[in-house]
Amino acid sequence: MTTDFWSPIKLSLEIAAFSSIIVLITGLLLARVMAHTKFKGKAIIETLFLLPLVLPPTVVGFLLIIIFGRNSVIGQGIEWFFGQPIMFTWWAAAIASIVVSFPLMYNSAKVGFESIDVDIENAARVDGAGKWKLFLFVSIPLAMKSIISGGILSFARGLGEFGATLMFAGNIPGKTQTTSVAIYLAIDTGNMQLAWLWVACMIGISFIMLFLVHFIKA
Repeated sequence: MTTDFWSPIKLSLEIAAFSSIIVLITGLLLARVMAHTKFKGKAIIETLFLLPLVLPPTVVGFLLIIIFGRNSVIGQGIEWFFGQPIMFTWWAAAIASIVVSFPLMYNSAKVGFESIDVDIENAARVDGAGKWKLFLFVSIPLAMKSIISGGILSFARGLGEFGATLMFAGNIPGKTQTTSVAIYLAIDTGNMQLAWLWVACMIGISFIMLFLVHFIKA
């Protein structure tokens, strides 16, 4: 196998791992808050959190361009601060991966937190556990199966992201060309052998991810 073959796979794994860390932290915090809080407009906010699950990837990519593009306030601020636009960079691919994988982590963690017996958490409070101690040493361990499942699924989703990545990050070999984008390019150029090799790798990795989720839930 040449470096050209492994480069998209390595890049995909790096982006998926980074996005998984971000969605794990944000997903856990937001899921914890939403699982035990009732307020006006909660349904609307949760719908927005889960929207990337059902939106076409091209719509997600379009919205990312609008939000972070050079004509937006955020995009201009990023370009001023870092000296370059964020589009067509590694970070653009990471943001696309984070956006599409976040709903899986959030939803899974929220289900896990909602399944915890409230009496157990109340008992921990009576014993003197503060908010963060309760969260770290009681809630998270009790919801661990759901959290791990959500983490694996979000990693797999980020690994396979295509549409939003292609639109927002582009197809730059060694920089933003993930495996999904590389497969598309290989098919488009008629290199079916290379496409099959990448497809086989993605199927193998995805199978392992889904098998782990099934094993954890069993």
